[in-house]
Order: sequence, then structure tokens, then C-alpha cells
Amino acid sequence: MHNLAYESDETGEEIDPILTRENLAVMQSLRPIPRISIQAFCETDGVAKPIERAGEDRRMANAHLKVHMGGIATAIEFYQGAPTPNLLIVESSAEPRALLDRLARLAEVCDPNSKVMVIGHSNDVWLYRELIRRGISEYIVAPVSLADIIAIISSIFIAPEAAPLGRSLAFIGAKGGVGASTIAHNVAWTISTRFESDVVIADMDLPYGTANINFDQDPAQGIADAVFSPERIDEVYLDRLLSQCADHLSLLAAPSMLDRTFDFGEDAFANLIDVAQRSAPHVVLDVPHGWNGWTRTTLARADEVIIVAAPDLANLRNAKNLIDTLKALRPNDAPPRLILNQIGVPKRPEISPVDFAEPLDVEPIALVGFDPQLFGNAANNGRMLGETDPSHTVAQTIGDIAHILTGRAEVKTRKKSGLTSLFGRLSRGK
Repeated sequence: MHNLAYESDETGEEIDPILTRENLAVMQSLRPIPRISIQAFCETDGVAKPIERAGEDRRMANAHLKVHMGGIATAIEFYQGAPTPNLLIVESSAEPRALLDRLARLAEVCDPNSKVMVIGHSNDVWLYRELIRRGISEYIVAPVSLADIIAIISSIFIAPEAAPLGRSLAFIGAKGGVGASTIAHNVAWTISTRFESDVVIADMDLPYGTANINFDQDPAQGIADAVFSPERIDEVYLDRLLSQCADHLSLLAAPSMLDRTFDFGEDAFANLIDVAQRSAPHVVLDVPHGWNGWTRTTLARADEVIIVAAPDLANLRNAKNLIDTLKALRPNDAPPRLILNQIGVPKRPEISPVDFAEPLDVEPIALVGFDPQLFGNAANNGRMLGETDPSHTVAQTIGDIAHILTGRAEVKTRKKSGLTSLFGRLSRGK
């Protein structure tokens, strides 16, 4: 149970902890908090106010913090129909066993990757150990200070022993022109808007990248500045290079120019990706179609690889080669994900999804239909599919992909005849 030093006046009232020497020393040693979403549900003003003050601190400038009153009961009701944040802070004055029961009910509506910090009123070692055993990230005893809050958030997300905050999702086309970048950008946008979770897109196609066009951005700096100055890469420098596309979406744009050649070593992007993963919960890597040292390394090290393919023979051959190679490079990981795009192009002979999947031994997580008007309007206006027509089937399919890749849903196969038996139904998680 962690609490920092407090000072009190003669009446026993807490003096603003920001002014204590101990807290000042702690604050000066803290690094900026990453781009995470934080929501707090408090029972008392004595806890709510320090959390609100923490949200105004410069170290929390990149985090998104909201404070609600009502405690665990309100949080349970709230998350019945809303995604949980990266960090959930709850205050409870309940006795230890009652607190455990309330947290068990809260766990039923929480996303599996959310971390939980509990502020209680019982200084009980048994309770602390039981909460940690059950997966609670931290338990502290009220009263709390601004420094308490920021220090513990720092220990959860940026301490040396902390797990990487972000997961890297690498999208690559089995063939040029199959829409891998479009799918990647739309999935990233959907994660950021639907789940209010921060996403960094890295457009790794430096000469021909399209992310700046798709998001209607024209940044002066971007991914090239990071790659050509690897010694400068840290969280602060990365923050300067990011272009803000939406409240929870940032872009490392490609220069999309041919004023130089872009020849890189195998590890050219490795440090950049590591820093990005310490800065945001999701890092979407838009990997250009090709095969060289750095693309091989990027795909080998990504947390998840998503191959986008069109239903023709060249795509099938390339997808087969990619999947077999990546399985060998990543023997302890799940196989790459597969998305079949541009389904139903008029007058174009296609390999059926069933025949496409059989030699790959990988079931597609989505089939994206061909709709030139939807995709064309979105691209020409620098907007995402979900902005152009939220009710369109393709936009809903992108939403399903976002649910799967963030662990909020899984693909379930059913032993029935026809297409359903082979590809299953998308089962949306809670």
C-alpha cells in the first residue's frame, strides 16, 4: 500500500501536498504519463479533488482524465454500455469483503486489458494482498495527494519493470493496391473513436505513404525525421513529430516525396516502435508491400500481423508465402490475421473465400465488400469510412475488425455448411 508524505496544520487539516518537500522531490523525478485514458469514480471530494488536480499537471498533458462521483456502483452502471479506459480508478469506503464483492461485479463489465487502481479506507494488509492476487494494479489508502496519483500511474505504465503500454498492429498487403493502408487507417480511427483509446499510426511507406492524404493532414515533420535521427528518439521527441488527427488519434506521417532514397538497416524502425509503444495503447504500423531487412524485422517483432489480400491467384500465392514465413519467424505467436478485401468487383473472376482460405490454414477475420463510391468519397474528402457513412456494411465490418484486434471480440467457427461454417461469425465481446 503506497502513500506519500503529508503535512497537516494544527487542526489536522491536510496542507496542499504539492507544497511539501517530499512530494516536490517525487514530482520532479516523474516522467510524462503516456497517451492513456483514465476515468475515476470517487465517493468523496477529498479523493476526487487531488485526482482532478493531477489531471491539470503538465506530466498528465497527454493523458485523458475524467472524474465522476458515485464510486464502484456508478462505475458498474456506466460501463454496462461503454468501453473501459486504460486505467480505472475507483474509491470505496466498504469493508474488505464487501469491497471484494463489488470489485468482482465491476470485473464483469471491464475490458480485459484495463488496469484498475483502488483507493480504499481500510489499512488492511490482507486486503492489499488479496486485491493484488486478483489482478488489481494498486491499492492505496485515503487520503491521497496529487503526487500519490501521478506517482502510482507512473509506476503502472512507465516504470522500468512495467509491461509495454501499447500493442503494435502491423498491416501489410499481400500485393500492392489491395487496400491494406486504407484498412489500417480505418481500423485505427475506429479504435480511437469507438473505444476512446489512443492510437498512433506510423506510415512506414516513406516515399508513397497515403496516411496524410487519408486524414487530410500536411505535417511539417513525421516519421522520416525520427528514422534519420535515431539518437534523438524518446517520448518527448516523438510527441513533437506526431500530428493530431482526432482526440485520440495521432499520426507519424510519411513525407511522400522522392527527394531522397529511403534505404534502411534491419533495425531502423525498432527504437521508434518501442518508444511509440511506451506512449500509446495502440500502435498501428502501416507497412508497405515489399520484402527487405526492415520489413522482415518489423513484422517479426510486431505483437500482431494483419495481412490484407484481394481474392485472386497472385494474392493467394503471396499470402501463402507471407504466412509460412511469419509462422517460422514467430513460432511462439498466433498466426497472422487475414482480411479479404475488395470482394465482389464486377466482372472480375475471384477465388471464393472458401478456396482462398483452405491452403493458408488461416480463417479470415473479415470479408470487406467492394464499394467504389464509399471508398472513393472517403478518400477524396480525407475522411474515414465511418465518418462518410457510419451505417454502411463496410463501416460495420471495420468495427468488427477493431473489436477483434483489441481483444473485445473473437472469431468463433461453427460446424455448419456453407460460408458460415468456414469463417464463423463475429462474436462481439462485452
